[in-house]
Amino acid sequence: MVCIAAFIILAIVGVFVAIAAIFKPKIWKSYTKALKKAWGCLWKKVRLQKCETGFKEDVKSTLLSRVMLKHPKMVKPLSIIIEIISVLIVIIVIWAILTAIKSLLALWVFGSCNVTKPSACSMGAEVCSIDEAEPTNPIEATGRWFTEWGEIFEAIPDKFKTYNADDYHFNYIDIKGSESEGLETAVDIFDPGCVVCKSSYTNQKEAGFFDEYNVRLVPFAIQDADGNYKFKNSEIVVKYMFATEQVRAGLSVKIIDKVFTEKDEDGISYQDKFNEDYSTEEAIKMMEKWLKEAGVKEGEIKEIRKIADYPEIATKMDENRNIIEKELNVKGIPTTIYNGGKHTGLWKKNS
Repeated sequence: MVCIAAFIILAIVGVFVAIAAIFKPKIWKSYTKALKKAWGCLWKKVRLQKCETGFKEDVKSTLLSRVMLKHPKMVKPLSIIIEIISVLIVIIVIWAILTAIKSLLALWVFGSCNVTKPSACSMGAEVCSIDEAEPTNPIEATGRWFTEWGEIFEAIPDKFKTYNADDYHFNYIDIKGSESEGLETAVDIFDPGCVVCKSSYTNQKEAGFFDEYNVRLVPFAIQDADGNYKFKNSEIVVKYMFATEQVRAGLSVKIIDKVFTEKDEDGISYQDKFNEDYSTEEAIKMMEKWLKEAGVKEGEIKEIRKIADYPEIATKMDENRNIIEKELNVKGIPTTIYNGGKHTGLWKKNS
């Protein structure tokens, strides 16, 4: 292990040696000689051949030369320590390489290099992530590391899969109230509290996406591993959208359109008000106000209020969650299914 660790260290410090060699050329000569020896030893290890003991002893002698003269009794324990450090260096480097490979695979498969917390990956798509529980101890962290590999390999076939929006039996809301003949079906999964979902919705609206497809809106309130909702009032907005759809088909779109595209009298986005300011009661009051403005009668609003609390609505939400997280392996939203593909992240006008 000493020769392998030596090669790793020599490879890492090579850049600094190259700079120093500009001023002292002899340093580079000595460095390349040691690197060649280390590489020769490493190459023999790879081919399962015995490494020359000379190089290993040279390394130890170099590190322990002064100790041999002044404290000869310390040579043996220090030699053991060098062996242990060498093993640790090799393990750390192998772990780092595997982690890098895992991150790249996750980025390719999920659009994020972080499987557990997708939004933490700066290289990934703009998403509101569906986060899993963070490990609380080293044993859990190790187990989670291996579990992530399993999730990645399980999801790799999805990259080569053709997605058909009609294949997924979501509880959805038709953005037009009814589907038009001759248009392809698209599924649009969003969270009312998600800022990226708001931007995607606005982009889609401005680009005419909702006119080009029969878009099925799937309102989805993101939850963490403990069942808590990521955004303050997303759950009640989703419930009211489904309840409104049962009483007045096509009118529930009015709610999400207001949340995503309009502002209050102070110029503050309604999404910000729902996420940060409104209590549940205030959020309900505002949605019912919008429904009244749209012509919904008081008796119908009372019916919507009752239906929003029905277990059937919660069941619809759970059924959608199962499709999103289990069948589609979605790690973040917005996610849109159209043109045979699954597109996660901010929908742009040139998509």
